[in-house]
Amino acid sequence: MTFLAILVGLLPSFLLVGLGGLLRNRLSANAWQGLDKLNFEILFPALLFVAASQRQIEVGAIITIAPIVWGLLAVGLGIGWFARKHGPERFLDFAGAWQTAWRFNTALAFIAITTTDKADAGVMAVCIGMAVPMANVFAVAALSRGGSLGIWGTIKKVALNPFFLASLGGVIVGVSGIKIPAPVLAPLEMLAEAAIPIALISVGATMNWGALARLDRFSAHICATKLVVMPAVALAVSVALGLAPAVAVVLVIWAALPTASAAHVLASGFGADRALAATLVAQTTLLGAVSLPIWITVATMVF
Repeated sequence: MTFLAILVGLLPSFLLVGLGGLLRNRLSANAWQGLDKLNFEILFPALLFVAASQRQIEVGAIITIAPIVWGLLAVGLGIGWFARKHGPERFLDFAGAWQTAWRFNTALAFIAITTTDKADAGVMAVCIGMAVPMANVFAVAALSRGGSLGIWGTIKKVALNPFFLASLGGVIVGVSGIKIPAPVLAPLEMLAEAAIPIALISVGATMNWGALARLDRFSAHICATKLVVMPAVALAVSVALGLAPAVAVVLVIWAALPTASAAHVLASGFGADRALAATLVAQTTLLGAVSLPIWITVATMVF
């Protein structure tokens, strides 16, 4: 599949982000935050659960994918750390921005894999299921440094994360081969179908569209870590290990995703600089509109 075809495939998603920008003032800030909360607590967990549970998942796939995904997250964390000397003086503010070097936009993940027939939604669900808890451990641990949350508070916050619970539940059902009755599955599928468009519109409504004008040494380091270093390492590891195309392409796409759109929400919750985190979300999203199709093209050519 050519770069142009992939870009066209992603275009509807970016148009929805643009629509969110146009609708920004039609709803109050509280209303947009409410939509984010709805997506976080209900819609996206439904999407993750359905994606994982409706495909037979081999235990071997989890054993293969989990350590690679965790290693890639560690790469983002480690390379992102070197931006410390160029970042804000207060560590808490740095931690709020640092998390954007390894967190990922789950909404765009399921859009991106539809642009190539070499990617599988079930494999992506496993990637996300393995990545969500570790990404949150890294982020919450960094933001709680010096705070009062403590190790048990951190563990509790991660363990009760809706994305983690839904992904874990979906993977368990997928591995077990249990068939969910149609009357139970139908409402979950309806919720799942609403997750992506609402998330993309909300991202556009809350995104700072002038963020690229404020790209400095610190933010450039973070963006390069997320959009260049992580997918490059994913590609190299996949080639070195001789992974199957269905797994390798998904790993590269996952690693190349822009940062999580809700990263600024987590930063704000810990008292970090929300504006800085939101700016990095906007920068990786805007730059990712170019870099993501490139990585999908490269991955489909290599594998």
